[in-house]
Amino acid sequence: MKLKFYIFLFLLTSTVFSQQKQVETSVDTTKNKIGAEFKLTLKTVVSSKSKVVFPKLKNIGPLEVIQSYPIDTVKKDGNYELIKKYGLTQFDSGKYTIPSIKILIDKKPYLSDSIKVEVANVKVDTLQQKMYDIKTISNADEGIGNWWKYVLALVIILGIGAFVYWFVKKRQQKKIEEEVYKTPIEKATSLLNNLEQKELVQKGEVKEYYSELTDIARNYIEEAIHIPAMESTTSELIAAIKAASTKKKMTLTPETVENLERVLRQADLVKFAKSKPLDFEITEDRNKIQKVILTLDSAIPTEVPEEIEDQLLNEAQRQKQIQIQLRKKRNARIGYAIATVVFLLTATTTYFVVTKGFTYVKDNLIGHPSKELLEGEWVKSAYGNPAVIIETPKVLKRMDTEKVLPKETMALIKEMQLFVYGSMIDNFYVTVSTTKFKQPTDIDLSKALEGSLKVIEAQGGQNIIVKQEDFQTNEGIQGVKGYGTMSVLNPVTKTSTKAYYELLLFKQDQGLQQIMILHEEGDTYANEITTRILNSVELQRASN
Repeated sequence: MKLKFYIFLFLLTSTVFSQQKQVETSVDTTKNKIGAEFKLTLKTVVSSKSKVVFPKLKNIGPLEVIQSYPIDTVKKDGNYELIKKYGLTQFDSGKYTIPSIKILIDKKPYLSDSIKVEVANVKVDTLQQKMYDIKTISNADEGIGNWWKYVLALVIILGIGAFVYWFVKKRQQKKIEEEVYKTPIEKATSLLNNLEQKELVQKGEVKEYYSELTDIARNYIEEAIHIPAMESTTSELIAAIKAASTKKKMTLTPETVENLERVLRQADLVKFAKSKPLDFEITEDRNKIQKVILTLDSAIPTEVPEEIEDQLLNEAQRQKQIQIQLRKKRNARIGYAIATVVFLLTATTTYFVVTKGFTYVKDNLIGHPSKELLEGEWVKSAYGNPAVIIETPKVLKRMDTEKVLPKETMALIKEMQLFVYGSMIDNFYVTVSTTKFKQPTDIDLSKALEGSLKVIEAQGGQNIIVKQEDFQTNEGIQGVKGYGTMSVLNPVTKTSTKAYYELLLFKQDQGLQQIMILHEEGDTYANEITTRILNSVELQRASN
């Protein structure tokens, strides 16, 4: 009988792990509250030419479909993994079975697994609820909860870069005006041309347009005639121009002074009284300002320079030189800003590498799959019969052993259930299995451990190093633990990875309960996951 049992154990596990189902079925929780949503997930891997049809359902058995989620498509090794989720709920407590669902793949029907779920009432009883003291303040867990710190740091760095860009721009703008514009008239003419290129009027920014237009005129008067035009009111400026024209012997017609005053007062109405001139009035005001500036410039007494050719440079050439210098200055500003941001990012990264280590920076900024599992929402559930109660980062998926095991193997057992997350070549792998035999069997856990390791070896495990010791659950149930390292061969890439495993075995009166955990060696996050899983193991006694 023992020989038959070990042969069965080897054939059983080999068959289960070597065959893949066309449609994988899972739920995010097997225990739920009334009215709460839980998700049914159907997953299949097909070729790029296959056509898959998931049914549109309002109800799945006794459960109501409250949400049919879009199909997620993931390209995987030249094929496509299709994932379809249904949001289910039930408003009556009890135990329910999610029936099989028919999925069409290339017009051929395939059935999903049926899964048992439980819906429980929400208990609200404040009289029997124990009262506890307020907990002391605890430090927040590092990781995902601190994402806002990284966002804040990035915003601060970008803000510093923007400030550097603005500061350099302001300084260079002043330098450009000093270097490029040789005379006040040249500066005023260029600024008027630039003002038109901004198209402020077309954008509806009339107030800004008049503000810049009058600033150009006032700035020219201040620089050319030496009148404090920027600080004067309209009346004060007009009076100062009239006085300067007499003092400096400038020939100004009443029309010139009148046009300047009219435009300045129009600008005051726009800026302070929210007046809105018509389009033709705006054009006339712009032309008046240009004419006033040119008239003032020609009326100012000047001496004829010795090299008059320098004053008659081609305007197009001057404008081209201005644009080239502006472009160079702009590129320099951008370069300064980028250099500042890069420096701050490098300094910040270096600080964390020095203080926290490179692994910390890589895992928190780039990401780590095991870290995400560890810090995610864990699920505590019961698997198999007699049940193995265990807490895992993800819900384990049921594999229907009756559909994959040979008839001669099934003839030896009364009941067999297997639940899996991941695979041997993934970053984290968990299996839970329970088996009840038809005939009473005296199980040697050490021999069963050897048989399980041979099955693992047949599935790609190489150079297996094993250590064995006794294991006891929190409730005192005795078992055997095997642990050690191995090399796992990837059948696709033909490469091997060093892995660490732990294997727990418990015997019941007529059955066996088994838990296996496997992950990449040296993965500290996976080590924490393994410890947490093993500490959560609870076993239900088998019933005769």
